[in-house]
Amino acid sequence: MKMKAELLDEASVNRTLMRMTHEIIESNKGIHNLVLVGIKRRGVPLSQRIADNIEEFEGIRVPVGYLDITLYRDDLTMVAERPQVAESHIPFSIQEKIVVLVDDVLFTGRTARAAIEAMFSYGRPASIRLAVLIDRGHREMPIRADFVGKNIPTSKSELIMVSVPEYDGKTAVELYETVK
Repeated sequence: MKMKAELLDEASVNRTLMRMTHEIIESNKGIHNLVLVGIKRRGVPLSQRIADNIEEFEGIRVPVGYLDITLYRDDLTMVAERPQVAESHIPFSIQEKIVVLVDDVLFTGRTARAAIEAMFSYGRPASIRLAVLIDRGHREMPIRADFVGKNIPTSKSELIMVSVPEYDGKTAVELYETVK
């Protein structure tokens, strides 16, 4: 892979997450009944950062959990012969809650579909919304995000990499060309 461009630096990512946080609060008319669930992997630290922003703006910490969607993937047999299932952690009831699923990149829509399906194994929320840092297009399912940090049209030969300190030691969004 060859890096083509840094699309967002740390300051840009922080500004984008702040704007998304305000949009989440405004669309919900506050934070009543709101919970955040990060989709593993990079959706987890992004959901924590949105929760931190909500706490800074509203003075209240919203519940945050995380979800591993491995068993809900429609391509499970293509991922690996024995896929590694990680832990999900939803330490609160989602009954009649507004669940905001948080992920780094929206591409085909398959991860979001799997996450929605997985949420129903925890109960019946009032609604499920989707927040993504980057929407790169190329949908294969009728899925759209309610909260989008940046729309970045890409070709299928390109890859968007979101870096977060928890996994990558930095905060950035980079565009790569896959070399064939």
